[in-house]
Amino acid sequence: MKKPLSTGLGVLALAFALAACGGSPGTSPSSSAAASSPSASTSASSSAPSSPASSAPAAAAELKTATSSAGERVVAANGKSVYFFTKDVKGSGKSACTGGCAASWPAVTTTSATPAVDGVSGTIGTIPTADGKMQITINGMPIYFYSKDEDSSDTYGQGVGGVWFLVSPSGSVMTPGSSTPSGSSMGY
Repeated sequence: MKKPLSTGLGVLALAFALAACGGSPGTSPSSSAAASSPSASTSASSSAPSSPASSAPAAAAELKTATSSAGERVVAANGKSVYFFTKDVKGSGKSACTGGCAASWPAVTTTSATPAVDGVSGTIGTIPTADGKMQITINGMPIYFYSKDEDSSDTYGQGVGGVWFLVSPSGSVMTPGSSTPSGSSMGY
């Protein structure tokens, strides 16, 4: 009983803390998983995107897939869910999530110009972060963790503020079901 209350209070506190985080409207979520095509985007990344689905073994993969109540989604090697920020501009080569936003939604980074994946068919690339690291992109969109997700089954960031969404293995935005409250303004 205490966890739902603390989660609710945490989300409310997050809304106030991140009110300044945002950016120009970028990519809108679609209700169709086929809305984003890996061949339809050209990444403006600092390194060339790798071909979809590297043949690296799952243990070495930086991104892989997992199933949850939301469906099949992309997760990092640690099993945590990754998210798109729909205020990012596809193929722009930069993140719109900065400052307080980046504290709650840390970038998924890599040390490899061609991150290994298992089961992810979207086009993988990287963009530079403000601190000189490489943020992983899928189909030209940067990906992020949500600081409230504590273990591999958590998907608390799904639909936050109407701008944060899980990533499908094809690199499409996974929109929440009709049970998600509409009009939420938290998370960015």
